[in-house]
Amino acid sequence: MTAASNPPGKPASATPSQPIVEPAGHPAGFGADAIHVRGLRLWAHVGVLERERLLGQWFELDLTLWWPLAPAGRADALGLSLDYGVAIQALQRLARELRCLTLEAFAEQTLNTIERLYGPVPQRLELRKCRAPVPGFSGSVAVERWRHAERIGQPVGLPAALATSASSGH
Repeated sequence: MTAASNPPGKPASATPSQPIVEPAGHPAGFGADAIHVRGLRLWAHVGVLERERLLGQWFELDLTLWWPLAPAGRADALGLSLDYGVAIQALQRLARELRCLTLEAFAEQTLNTIERLYGPVPQRLELRKCRAPVPGFSGSVAVERWRHAERIGQPVGLPAALATSASSGH
């Protein structure tokens, strides 16, 4: 994949099956480290067909958050990292409550939820509908979205909510 064929703001080194690889000696910042949540199964009422919204169906989510992890690793302090447990629980809650037609809308709400939790942290998600109701098709259908990718590699400070938690010893 060439840089010219990438979506705006998406690094040239990223492909759907290959994570971003930063050059050696890259400064600590959003691009240096990442937290991956893979294979999060979510039951949601999303789909163009009325029966999909009424009955619900399984979706699977992969999420990457770029965040400098060395400070949390050195101090063994969750307050210096992004608590993926909080994100997983928030996304499970979103999936239970959401009603919409498209994967695109579900993905948008997912990005919004993560941004409310952590601020403008660079994130990438792939959201898959596990069983698309298309006759003769047994695969999955997915959308991929990026948010704040232009910030990958930039220095970062703790979002206000995390800074408060870190300073209080939680």
